[in-house]
Amino acid sequence: MKSLMYTRVFFIGLFLVVSLHARAQNIFAPMKDAVKAGDASELVKYFNTSIDLNLEGEVSTYSKAQAEFVLRDFFKKHTPNDFSIVHTGSSKGGLQFAIGKYQSGADSYNVLMRVREVGKAFLIHEMSFTKE
Repeated sequence: MKSLMYTRVFFIGLFLVVSLHARAQNIFAPMKDAVKAGDASELVKYFNTSIDLNLEGEVSTYSKAQAEFVLRDFFKKHTPNDFSIVHTGSSKGGLQFAIGKYQSGADSYNVLMRVREVGKAFLIHEMSFTKE
């Protein structure tokens, strides 16, 4: 009887972990597609009203409109060959994050996106591209 209870608890826990992982993947899917395409105008649709942006060590806070110009320039200089999300997670406060790999020519970048739920949407409030 106890083993049946432990089995149920295990499967319920496993289901919750898989559900949270799938939810995180769904949150980041359109953002991932925009980065992979190097489409700054599509990516800023998922930005909060202001965003902390770190591009190769240059950290600044931008409005959505400013961030679009900065990212358009970055994507032009570092045209994407590939982008994939390698890890997603969340903090206790509900902050979601994704860590990815961005490939541009021979260069590789670690990418961090942090999103926060605003209303019913998840919006990026911090993003960084750090060259490996």
